[in-house]
Formats: sequence, structure tokens, C-alpha cells
Amino acid sequence: MLIRHIGHAEFLIVTESGVRIVTDPYDASCGYPLQKTDADIALISHHHHDHDAVENLKGEPRIIDKAGQYTPEPDVRVTAVKGFHDDEQGSKRGETLLFLIETEGLRIVHLGDLGCALDDNQLEQLKKPDILMIPIGGFYTIGAEQAKQTAEQLGAGIILPMHYRTEYNQDWPISGPEAFLEQFATNEICQGAEAVRVTKADMMCQPRIIMFSTGR
Repeated sequence: MLIRHIGHAEFLIVTESGVRIVTDPYDASCGYPLQKTDADIALISHHHHDHDAVENLKGEPRIIDKAGQYTPEPDVRVTAVKGFHDDEQGSKRGETLLFLIETEGLRIVHLGDLGCALDDNQLEQLKKPDILMIPIGGFYTIGAEQAKQTAEQLGAGIILPMHYRTEYNQDWPISGPEAFLEQFATNEICQGAEAVRVTKADMMCQPRIIMFSTGR
């Protein structure tokens, strides 16, 4: 599969069979350049403006925005698990969905706007992701230290940081990626990737952390 980070919490996953999965499309208020991305499946973790702009997608994607198990394509299985957008059981910012995508023998987890530690049930359902898309910027979501702890608890393979401050959202009260990256050795981090191609067979050859050029 091929993975691109469009920006913020939006990723494009393209399977070998050509299925295009988009996570949490953002709107113009986020500051990132808008891209009209083709999508067959749109995963919406919650209905905040920076995560649910399906109007910016091309095509007629199957939208998944509720907890449950889905098979939107014959070779794609999606499990959407309820989580919280804050550390007070959702009383401040509500709920967010945590997605497990299973395809091509890979487990891909996108943690939406997770704002607290995962509980035992969530850890069990999402455990051992080959690829983990995780917020690291804090304030609205978990921050650097808790993100690393969460990745370790899950037993994540490749980690794709998201939802942090960049040149496009400098007025947001969230942190940049520096504090998260400082917790890893330099040789574990790949900087400036345009896209990454991953198969089950080459997992051992991949870097631990991949920072895409979009999230500068």
C-alpha cells in the first residue's frame, strides 16, 4: 500500500487493488492547502471542522463515522472503536472514533483526536498495529509523552505522527513535533517523506517514525 499525509489528521491510504481510504479530511480553516482527494472510503473520527470536511473529497466515498465493524470493500475491513477527545470522559470535547483498518495483511490504526490514555478494551482491539497514526500536539489531544507511551502500549510498528503545530497552524495552542521526536534515536526517524510504500514483507526495513513533508 501507499500512504500519504495530506496534512493535520488527514491521510490517504491506497491499497494495491486501488481502494483509496481517506482519514479525517480537514477544511480551509485549518490553514493547510486544500486538496480535492479522490476517496472510496472516508473515515471520520468526529464531527469537528478539522476532521469531517467530506465536501472536499472527490467521488462518492462510503462514509464511516459511527462505532462498529465494516467491510466497505471486499479486501478492506474497518473497526471503529469509541474513544474520548479529552481526559474527562468526553465532558469537555466529546467522543472520537479510533479506527483499525485491516487490509493486505496489515493492521493500520488511526487514533483520531484521542485525548486520554487507552483503556484495556481499546488496547486489546487495537493492539499490534503495523502502522500507527497518532496525535502528538497536546492541548486538544494527547501530547508527546503520552503519545509515546500509547504507541508502546499498543506495540506499534511504524509511527506516523499527526495533529501537531506546523507552519500552517502556528496560532493553534498545540505543540510542534520536536518534543515527541526527542524521545527517539535519530536513526529511528525518517524526515521529509513525500509518501511511503509499505507491505507486510518489508516491515522490518521501515523506519520507526516517518515525518512527511506536508507537516512541516
